[in-house]
Amino acid sequence: MPHYELRCRECNKAWGNRPSSICEECFSPLEVYYDYEAIRPRISREKISAGPASMWRYSELLPLPENYQPSLPVGFTPLVNAPHLAKQIGTNPNNLYLKNDAVCLPTLSFKDRVVAVALAQAKAFGFEIVSCSSTGNLANATAAHAARNGFKAWIFIPADLEAAKILGTQVFGAKLVRISGSYDQVNRLCSQIADEHHWGFVNVNLRPYYAEGSKTHGYEIAEQLGWRLPDNVVVPMAGGSLITKIKKAFDELVLLGLVEPKKVKFFGAQATGCSPISTAVKAGNTDIEPQRPSTIARSLAIGNPADGHYAIKTITKSGGWSEDVSDAEVVESMQLLAETEGIFTETAGGVTLGCARKLLKSGRISPEETTVLSITGNGLKTTDALADKYEVEEPIAPRFAEFEAYLQKTLDVPEVVEA
Repeated sequence: MPHYELRCRECNKAWGNRPSSICEECFSPLEVYYDYEAIRPRISREKISAGPASMWRYSELLPLPENYQPSLPVGFTPLVNAPHLAKQIGTNPNNLYLKNDAVCLPTLSFKDRVVAVALAQAKAFGFEIVSCSSTGNLANATAAHAARNGFKAWIFIPADLEAAKILGTQVFGAKLVRISGSYDQVNRLCSQIADEHHWGFVNVNLRPYYAEGSKTHGYEIAEQLGWRLPDNVVVPMAGGSLITKIKKAFDELVLLGLVEPKKVKFFGAQATGCSPISTAVKAGNTDIEPQRPSTIARSLAIGNPADGHYAIKTITKSGGWSEDVSDAEVVESMQLLAETEGIFTETAGGVTLGCARKLLKSGRISPEETTVLSITGNGLKTTDALADKYEVEEPIAPRFAEFEAYLQKTLDVPEVVEA
């Protein structure tokens, strides 16, 4: 028997394991609940460390079918200290870390984590076609994992996504359906399709399982810090699920005795052009007022976030806060991260760093606290955001004299006058 089942997040009614995301009694979202007493004897720091160098080292804490054999080494991305960036933004160089899912396999975003878990269940439930509504990264991940695991894939996206993300979906052979509308409109359409077709929508009828994959981002932070929790985590927010699942991961590690209890503050980051969660936190509200997205951070452009209410609770109960930044600040932060630490992040990472800078400046994050910034996607997917920021210079001839002239012109090096 599996050591997990779906339960309602509000009325706690149990629903077993099935492709469903909504409680039929009270219409609240479903969540995966675990039998931690059954898990406890099977898990330890030593067993985890002896496992594969991927997110599958935490399989005991994921909703996976019995004897499931993963097909891809997803996750276990670097947690890197960021001393050069820390000096630039005014924090202790020893205390700032970047959790770099910009190099997560196979499609360079944290969405590989969630899709890997969702498709494990899709196979168990007998789906032959998998699908999703997406702002880009999820489209890439669903298409790639479907190809690897023998599914057909139908992907639904807003028509204005970045060209690199569209290509990064089509190359895996998925059927791509572009919709003239916002992500929220695309998602509503997918909910209707899921009701009519026997398809496994990773973020609709498979959503409770899908969301659990995000926990591995949090497990890795704790393990890579030497089995300890940070003081602060700054997380980009679109639907709001990731920040809640990192908290769930930390809570589970404490419950199972893998880390010492510690108060961790959670900080949510959004783009000003689509900031329903940030706006609610700042106003002291517990409910979301939907917004019409207008931002270059398209991967975060969800105006009516499904987990917004729970993200607000995670942030406020932890003593954290939420910030948002303009498109100009997003671009500036992308450039700063690349120039200081050699990490090229997509626009969502620019949002995370931009908000962290504001949080430090306002004193909500102390320089003496250990802070982790969640970098969730690769900049190669959003190069259009930087397209007009760099000049392409005229080439020079392959002659040393040409280079010396170019060097003097570029660096204003004084000419050497022979005696």
